[in-house]
Amino acid sequence: MPVVIIDGTSYTVPSGTRLGELLAREGKLGMPCGGQGRCGKCKVAAWGALNRLTEKEERFLSGEEIAVGIRLACMAVAEGDCFVRIGDEKQSQIRIEGENPSVRLHPAFALYGCAVDIGTTTLAACLYDGKGNMLARAGCRNPQAGWGADVVSRIDAALGGAARELADAVRKAVDGLLFQMTEEAGISCREVDGMVITGNTVMLHLLTDTCVEPLSHAPFALKRRFGETMQASALGLRAAAPDALVYLPPCIAAFAGADLVTALLASGICGKQETGMLVDIGTNGEMALMRDGILSVCSAAAGPAFEGAGISSGMQGKCGAIDRVSLRKGELDAHVIGGTTAEGICGSGVVDAIACLLENGGIDETGYMEAESIPIMPSVALTQEDVRMVQLAKGAVNAGIRTLLHRADTGFGEVAELLVAGGFGSYLDVENAGRIGLIPKELVPKVRTIGNAALSGAAMLLLNDDYRIVCEKYAADAKTIELSGDAFFSEEYMTQMMF
Repeated sequence: MPVVIIDGTSYTVPSGTRLGELLAREGKLGMPCGGQGRCGKCKVAAWGALNRLTEKEERFLSGEEIAVGIRLACMAVAEGDCFVRIGDEKQSQIRIEGENPSVRLHPAFALYGCAVDIGTTTLAACLYDGKGNMLARAGCRNPQAGWGADVVSRIDAALGGAARELADAVRKAVDGLLFQMTEEAGISCREVDGMVITGNTVMLHLLTDTCVEPLSHAPFALKRRFGETMQASALGLRAAAPDALVYLPPCIAAFAGADLVTALLASGICGKQETGMLVDIGTNGEMALMRDGILSVCSAAAGPAFEGAGISSGMQGKCGAIDRVSLRKGELDAHVIGGTTAEGICGSGVVDAIACLLENGGIDETGYMEAESIPIMPSVALTQEDVRMVQLAKGAVNAGIRTLLHRADTGFGEVAELLVAGGFGSYLDVENAGRIGLIPKELVPKVRTIGNAALSGAAMLLLNDDYRIVCEKYAADAKTIELSGDAFFSEEYMTQMMF
């Protein structure tokens, strides 16, 4: 069988193995389009016994790239021994920190505990001792990105026979974070005897290798609601103590998951008398409204546009990404993470760029651009299709917020605070978000960003397991607003796609 050497590590694989499948399985590379050759973002350097260049690769690769051996991993097939070079993964700006409310200690562990948030794009984790001290924190890219950037692609992959591989990939990632944090803290990973793992509904189903078929079609039913405790060994985690107890918080609905529940816990809005809202803007935009003791939730499929995928020059927020754009004398002025040459643009940069182009006339209120593309920097540009992708995403989030308020028979004036959670929201210029209509302008003055609230809530559950009753009540009592088929949402969605 062929031997594939990836950055110095050897793998023996069956002849005909696609490099992308191997790289995804090992958590080394993401393929936003699920390996269909549609995005061109899985470029690697590869030599040896490989199949001939495909038509899809010729469409995405320049002559210079082809000359030096660049291939699309999803299209390159190992027919014999070959070499692959990915290079060092540049660390993403993964938002681990969040607001950490004071917690009366009643830990769900004896020695050390770990809280984990499994996001669609990234994972984040924190390690604690029994006194509530955070000993270490870590983050990484979700290796399931190798099967697609969004939950729909991963559901399709699981139903297509990759369920076990998807589960193994994310379990290895959790183990990797645990190894990293315990090494930093100077303890054995086997001393970790308690964990809380939160995530959206699909992520928890994939982690536990639970059938996702009910989540693939209307009425989008849950196979499991979670709110369960399992041993680490039964969950397939190998780094922690085998009998470590792992709590998986409850989900509300198919697309309102445990991450929303733990974010609500951390936000505190359910314990306040005034009307409050919480929005986590990501691949799946989850939002909640607390008014007069009634909790209403919904989710809007924003897609991966704000997570670095779905945009022609899109990338995660890491070294080489344009993360901020402003106008200087009417011209675009961009900031690049790490001060290096721009390789692409991340979600916060996209929002800024579109806001600036609306101001200088590069884009009109319908989203139309006269030019086929507008350069942000010499090597990075926004295309008309990029703008349309953002319009779809921001229209869904904005309309979702408005629908929650409408169904609760309330208005912007009654909202005391809009909390924006999640990694993307942490780096978002709120004024520009209002300018492009991602957030209703009326709510912009009321916005407060709270970082990775899902992880903060998971940490609260870890440090005081009495909060489990609170979270289970949130999940049981929440009123879910189904946006699909909602006439008000549909009308607002069309309206809010305009700038």
